[in-house]
Amino acid sequence: MSKTFAELPLRPQTIEALHAHGFIAPFAIQEMVLPIALSDGDVIGQAKTGTGKTLAFGVPVIERVIAPNDAEWESFEHKGMPQVLIVVPTRELCTQVTKDIEELASNRGIRTLAVYGGRAFEPQIEALAAGIEIVVGTPGRLLDLSRQGQLRLKQVSRLVLDEADEMLDLGFLPDVEKILANTPNRMQTMMFSATMPGDIIALARRFMNQPIHIRTQDSEDEGAVVTRIKQHVLRAHAMDKIEMLARILQAQGRGPTMVFCRTKRTCQKTAEDLIERGFKAAPIHGDLGQSAREKALGDFKAGKSDVLVATDVAARGIDIDGITHVINYQCPEDEKTYVHRIGRTARAGAHGIAVTFVDWDELARWKMINQTLELGLEEPEETYSSSPHLYEVLDIPTGSTGRLTKSKPITEKLVSQKTTPKRVETKIESKPRIERTRTRTKKFKES
Repeated sequence: MSKTFAELPLRPQTIEALHAHGFIAPFAIQEMVLPIALSDGDVIGQAKTGTGKTLAFGVPVIERVIAPNDAEWESFEHKGMPQVLIVVPTRELCTQVTKDIEELASNRGIRTLAVYGGRAFEPQIEALAAGIEIVVGTPGRLLDLSRQGQLRLKQVSRLVLDEADEMLDLGFLPDVEKILANTPNRMQTMMFSATMPGDIIALARRFMNQPIHIRTQDSEDEGAVVTRIKQHVLRAHAMDKIEMLARILQAQGRGPTMVFCRTKRTCQKTAEDLIERGFKAAPIHGDLGQSAREKALGDFKAGKSDVLVATDVAARGIDIDGITHVINYQCPEDEKTYVHRIGRTARAGAHGIAVTFVDWDELARWKMINQTLELGLEEPEETYSSSPHLYEVLDIPTGSTGRLTKSKPITEKLVSQKTTPKRVETKIESKPRIERTRTRTKKFKES
């Protein structure tokens, strides 16, 4: 086993790029995958989230690309046609993987393109026409461009499926099968997934050539829960959750934080409530346009906001180092969602904290999650925003309130409008009812 990247049979430019971005020694999944992948073998990589799967497939495909700055480029027959295709389930993961690949490939002139929906076709078509070596994309947009004849897959020699189980959950399996069928000259196929359901195994048997299954999970860690995460489960009342959340966000050592909600509506409202209370929060969910989602994610990565409130679908593939806390504002649907959520922290060897709010009507769901993952947290402690143990276990400074800024005062104009009934301003003198009736009768007879 290699202790450093420099000990592997890599191009000097690749080693230089790895070192420039702080990658000196491979993580477990990388250490096990790289020797096989660099020998052109098919690989099924199964590992816990946050263990560095992108480099495990990124480094081998970059090594095999013939790039414009390479000596072999002049004699290369298929200049400008995609040589590597990386298929991912979500837009966010697409941009993340593209960024990681570009960091390692740019010093050889390798051109990389992110292809996903929610954006205009024209810039992507123009980039493909100009020439691309590595394409990273979501299944739907890849197929659209392929049907239009804009994306030529015939010369793709390396294909990677990242987060294969998520593609299955999102209903992309038929699209993935079409993409695999449209790449007849594949010399290597790699598949990476946190879990291996039956449909994924069947896909591997159909399209892969004697793949080696590499699994870095311990037998005692079947649920793939990151052991470096300190987990807290609190029984919370729906009306008090926002107050509890606001206090947790003031905990000692709290850095970038992700807050997960089940619904888009709750996600948006929670973010708005936090902003009104003075926190630098941003929402990311399916109802937002692609540019708004990218801005929210970009601001979070740049430190302009430090609380990202997200739904599960929108958060798939978000890979940001340094997240210290994950808060499940609404209880996850199942154990897979729970593992995915809390895996946003404690990445790349770090430690993290996960807090899960369980309302009274969510208790049965939580017990199933707890039982499946064997967490030993079956009975969440009843907790309120004023509970002393909330401050103690999460290291919240005494005296913290639910606000960083004061609420906006009601203006005098609004007060006067509310305290002066409209009916008083428009009140008129009226005759007794019997007199009004006689007047109307008299007018009717005269007419």
